[in-house]
Amino acid sequence: MVWSRLLFSVEWVTIDGWAILRVCRPRPQRHSGPASAGRALEPYMQSEIVVVRAESRPMEGVERPGPHQIYTNPRVSVEVRELDELSPHKIRVDMIYAGVCGTDVHAVQTNPRTGYIRCSAPLDIPSEGRIIGHEGVGKVLAVGSEVRHVKPGAIVTFESIIVCHFCDACRRGHFNQCHRAKLLGLEKDGVFGTVVDLPSLLTHDVSDLARSDTGLRAAACVEPAGVAYVACQNTQISGGDVVVIFGAGPIGLFTAMLCDSVFGASRVVIVEPVARRRELARKWCDEVYDVEEFFDELPSAKRGLACNVDVVVEASGDLSNVKRVFRCLSANSRVSLLARGGASLTLDSIDHMIANGIRLVGSRGHLGGAFADVLRLYRTGRMPLDAIVTDVVDGAEGLADLLNDPDRIVQEGCKVLADFSSTAEREERMHEPEQVGGPVDHAEELAPSNRRQEVERALLTPGRQV
Repeated sequence: MVWSRLLFSVEWVTIDGWAILRVCRPRPQRHSGPASAGRALEPYMQSEIVVVRAESRPMEGVERPGPHQIYTNPRVSVEVRELDELSPHKIRVDMIYAGVCGTDVHAVQTNPRTGYIRCSAPLDIPSEGRIIGHEGVGKVLAVGSEVRHVKPGAIVTFESIIVCHFCDACRRGHFNQCHRAKLLGLEKDGVFGTVVDLPSLLTHDVSDLARSDTGLRAAACVEPAGVAYVACQNTQISGGDVVVIFGAGPIGLFTAMLCDSVFGASRVVIVEPVARRRELARKWCDEVYDVEEFFDELPSAKRGLACNVDVVVEASGDLSNVKRVFRCLSANSRVSLLARGGASLTLDSIDHMIANGIRLVGSRGHLGGAFADVLRLYRTGRMPLDAIVTDVVDGAEGLADLLNDPDRIVQEGCKVLADFSSTAEREERMHEPEQVGGPVDHAEELAPSNRRQEVERALLTPGRQV
């Protein structure tokens, strides 16, 4: 006789005439491949994960220190851990691709001036370490007992902000500003692992994009594209605007794409210190400059930017850019602050700000419909999400090696993905016909003029609240 339990199984065995009750703990393992969809899972499963540890040593004399004033000596390692029983409202995901964000880099990067990490975003590193990572795509292995909207076998991408739904900000629909929000991969364990458990409400089904490797890579990039989309909405970019974007990382590049193809900016300028990123940025802007080159030529009448900049998007983390460009902002212009670095913003042009009605706008998050809009833009061929991917590393080990040399990410690449799938799964994807996810099929179904009208009706609703 055998009883199956959640945590163990027991069975009677006979040894030398004695009846003995043996307790058996299931051997943990990772399921992968198509056969795992909808299949019953053992209660325990192993996951190879990337963990960050750091020493907690709050900076003296700082009343409310941020992570960049608390954590020192960051260390990255690869571990194998057992996943517990799946919670009722969570899903278990077999990761395919995970994206490296600038926040992940800053969590493992030390500021040589202070000795503390660079990350100023909300971050909690417990004694057992934090599984970082908040961008990616994977296959659902199992769902919790209370999950109804997603099924095993689905391919999903996920939001990274876990909101409470009960605070004043959430009640007003301002989910990106939830007072009790927890950030995936920073305050809650994230997606840098072979198998991870995630809140089911974060998921978006992108099974239609799994027909090709290009579609899967695009799905892994939806989260940063959503951040850029919300920033464009918050700064109310519209037809005719001259937009200057500082920083050609993933969010800066996605902002440039959106300014040009969706929000109707007349001129898009990118300012970026890294040569490789400048070359990549040329596809989606009218002009691209090194930082000092831009400011040296800014007052020149031939550039046509003096006192004629309508929108500044600061996505580099260097807030001195805002101070330096401020005098060139036109009447009723907007400045969007996106990148975090813990530095102070100082302005000496307050009279110019008041007289010209210039607005500073902080922008965080991707909630409020951005995921759905970005996915539609990709599916209709308007936003090539996968085009910013410059490097792919091999699983947890490759990702840990890269994070142990974080400067390499900034200097040599843009969007880096980690491929967590098995060798067999990779070979299977490589032999599938490349279809660019869904955009090619959908674009052929719609005439260009009809496609533009259909997308713009859905996306460019005046007065949309984020």
